[in-house]
Amino acid sequence: MSTNIDSNLIASILVGVFVGAASAYLGSLMVLKRMALVGDALSHVALPGIGIALTYGINPFLGAFSALAVGVFLVWKLEEKTDIPAEAIVGIIFAVALAVGILVTPEPELLESLFGDISKVNLMDAILGVVLSLVVLVATFAIRRRILLDIVSSDLARSQGINTRVWNFVFMALVAVVVALGVKVVGTLLMGALVVIPAAASKNIAKNFSTYGFMSVILGSVSALGGILLAFTFNLPPGPLVVLSSAAVFLLSLFAKK
Repeated sequence: MSTNIDSNLIASILVGVFVGAASAYLGSLMVLKRMALVGDALSHVALPGIGIALTYGINPFLGAFSALAVGVFLVWKLEEKTDIPAEAIVGIIFAVALAVGILVTPEPELLESLFGDISKVNLMDAILGVVLSLVVLVATFAIRRRILLDIVSSDLARSQGINTRVWNFVFMALVAVVVALGVKVVGTLLMGALVVIPAAASKNIAKNFSTYGFMSVILGSVSALGGILLAFTFNLPPGPLVVLSSAAVFLLSLFAKK
């Protein structure tokens, strides 16, 4: 029994720390691109995929990722076809996806889908979570310069030979992966916190741009670790505690800023 609890705790901490780090690192770019709420809205797009996966006995992560892949592709294509800002397009898709998700998700699993439960992570989920988090971290580091140049000036980026359209799609695909991972940790309703809060806290205390991304990774990991340990200690749901732990880190960063 004790061994089972310890193995669950270790698996949860591993997944939580890696997903927290990857979410915060990608979130540091999303904050700069003023897309902080896009991650939150996209997390709701995962709900129909989770519902369908649960209905047919498929791994919910695969369902979430499939739904997010479709959602990101739709956002990318609609952004190309219209002048509507990405946030407005995501808002439309988010509302439709949430409505469909609530209809197709079996009622007993609906709460877990909305708020997550990392304490139920199995070995395959843990391996998948760690490996994909590392992929997101490495890929984000690799495309960071191109995305930053696009943030400063799209014209300048294109003059440097950067295909902003392609790299923005790659960026959105990474957002889909990290959101699918984060849904297991904190659920669809709270996923935006993993992306936004550690990055915002890092922005408060980072001295320069080089340390901004690094500090985001550290604060994202610490927030996830603190929330999961509190959840296991007091036998409470981990998702909300990870978010509150992130909020505490943000408050501390405000004092550090002074």
